[in-house]
Amino acid sequence: MADTAAHLEFTPAIEAETADIYARLKDKVSPLEWQLQAPLIHAINRLKAEMNAVILAHNYMTPDIFHGVGDYVGDSLGLAREAAKSSADIIVQGGVHFMAETSKILAPQKTVLIPDLRAGCSLASSITGEQVRLIKQRYPGLPVVTYVNTTADVKAETDICCTSANAVQVVEHIAAKWGVDTVIMLPDQFLAKNVARQTNIKIIAWAGACEVHERFDAQDIADVRAAHPGAIVLAHPECPPDVIAASDFTGSTTAMADYVTHNKPKQVVLITECSMADNVTADAPGVEFLRPCNLCPHMKRITLQGIYDSLRYHQYEVTVDPALIPRAAQAVQRMIDMPPLKTPARYDMVKARHHVDVEMIS
Repeated sequence: MADTAAHLEFTPAIEAETADIYARLKDKVSPLEWQLQAPLIHAINRLKAEMNAVILAHNYMTPDIFHGVGDYVGDSLGLAREAAKSSADIIVQGGVHFMAETSKILAPQKTVLIPDLRAGCSLASSITGEQVRLIKQRYPGLPVVTYVNTTADVKAETDICCTSANAVQVVEHIAAKWGVDTVIMLPDQFLAKNVARQTNIKIIAWAGACEVHERFDAQDIADVRAAHPGAIVLAHPECPPDVIAASDFTGSTTAMADYVTHNKPKQVVLITECSMADNVTADAPGVEFLRPCNLCPHMKRITLQGIYDSLRYHQYEVTVDPALIPRAAQAVQRMIDMPPLKTPARYDMVKARHHVDVEMIS
């Protein structure tokens, strides 16, 4: 039977050793909650050292994971880079299943664990490798750009991956390399539509969407502005185009966090997953974070208890078909090898308000 926080005693020694972590979490965690979380955090960090393990924690992890046990934190692109260069023997993915697959693709010799096998992704499950093969038959001669939020079999059928942080750069790069003016971009229709407004490259898109971001609409932004006229609205590019057009800034989760910590607006709204604001709070004292936000039920399956059990009992190992790894790794590595952007990744908000047609695959 797995140990629980209640079975791991909150001692004065543990309280002292985790004091610096609590200092970052105290605005989000009650003293009573901390007495349950601190022993687990302490035990996880001890196990990591003993097992030469690291935890890759996405920006949507809860603050106790993000600040308490995450060795590398950030967006999908940042975590992919860390997985590729990590010297650890074991990688525990603080995120959803496609992220763990990406880690395995980039580090096939390492053991990759995910604390809950049910931590999936609506976007990743919206398309299959077989569907990508059919799309390529329908549009021969066009490069395929695949969002990193996809399964290994889909990555294996693509020419280059992208994230929201570098999607525009990747689309323009691959179009120039192939000498074409049109690119297939899969599977997020809203990211594709938003990218289309930033470039002259024509986009052919798939009708996938993130269940967190597709629920936002322009009325959410209007309601926030009516209630808080001075608030700055930051949106993720997986949101529908009308949300992007109504916002003040659009960028990846890392770009959003950088905006807040560098600009320190008095009031800010992050139009994305709820834990994002909770995690940025620690680095942005004095900034008031307003709602709305939406929870990702898949990300929230990853818990401290699950991470502890994953390390202690070596569960659950993520594997990828060895036949897929070379092709999938090539697509992801091409993304990682893209030259760093000269300026921080952000979407031009003037361009974002222009309508550009996107061909939808039907």
